[in-house]
Amino acid sequence: MAETNRPAAAAAAAAAAPYVPTAEDFTFKNESAIEIDSNFASQSFWKDVRIRFRRKKSAVAGLIFVIILTLMAIFGPWMNSYSYYKQDLTAANLAPRIPGIERLGIFDGSETMHTTSGGATVVNGYDTDARRNTYYWFGTDRYGRDIWTRTWSGTRVSLIIAVVATIIDMVIGLSYGLISGYFGGKVDIIMQRILEVANGIPRLVIVTLLLLILKPGMLTIIVALMLTEWVGMSRIARAEMLKLKEQEFVQASRTLGAGSLHIIFREILPNIIGPVITQVMFSIPTAIFTEAFLSFVGLGIPVPQCSLGSLISDGYNSFTTHPYQIIPPIIVMALLMLSFNLIADGLREALDPKMKEM
Repeated sequence: MAETNRPAAAAAAAAAAPYVPTAEDFTFKNESAIEIDSNFASQSFWKDVRIRFRRKKSAVAGLIFVIILTLMAIFGPWMNSYSYYKQDLTAANLAPRIPGIERLGIFDGSETMHTTSGGATVVNGYDTDARRNTYYWFGTDRYGRDIWTRTWSGTRVSLIIAVVATIIDMVIGLSYGLISGYFGGKVDIIMQRILEVANGIPRLVIVTLLLLILKPGMLTIIVALMLTEWVGMSRIARAEMLKLKEQEFVQASRTLGAGSLHIIFREILPNIIGPVITQVMFSIPTAIFTEAFLSFVGLGIPVPQCSLGSLISDGYNSFTTHPYQIIPPIIVMALLMLSFNLIADGLREALDPKMKEM
């Protein structure tokens, strides 16, 4: 009977003993056969932003146009031998003429002039021996200045004014809105009343008063935009501050002894960078249009310098007789404003986590 129970006891003892794995128990998986779920793979926030931005075809197209127009603003004035300020009254009001394309019967320097009697005459100012090999790609204005060179020089001026003014507005608006929303109470009430007063003063009044103190030019326009365009950024920053200042990570920083400025600019500001970038991209076309408006009414860039607004103003005076003079600056300004708005729209969707599944 004892011999019968001996195998059962041995089996029970073997089962109770800990099992020691051996090399034969493991089979290595071929690494090339390992599949990774790319839909839920871990990736950084900014990489996810880039992926979603590239999926927005209109935003990518806007970015391409902005890059092209910026490069043309930099190198365009140097692509021929003319300057933006040199006048040649003997070459005034010449229509566009482009080498190579003129053989197709377009952009050959000819234009149709309408007479007071209702008739029409085709005129070509290049049909002289002196201008046989002369080309003005966008034509010339009433003073004989090359419109190609002036268009890209004006684009450069408009872009510089818009970008510089937008950066300054971003710094002022962010600081003002974050401080107002963080401290709240009486500080917030006083700062918001000041903001309402600043927003209530018409922009044209501010510019007119500045012209009494400063000379017309880039500095005057930048100061005018700086005094008026920071309000929108300030309101966005204040709204984001009110939403985030009671979050757990802010409370933890405050508990650990962090100061107010540290919490504002080191804890909260990095978490609102998405709305800030979007607002900046929307502010640039607004600044471009504002500068063009001021230059159009004569409160902008002084001659012989030019901007898109001053070029449109000059072309408007001769629109009925020489319409080609106003077309290039209008097209460039429209493309700039449209492209920046497309980029801003794409960034808004790419930077908003709530729109990730849309």
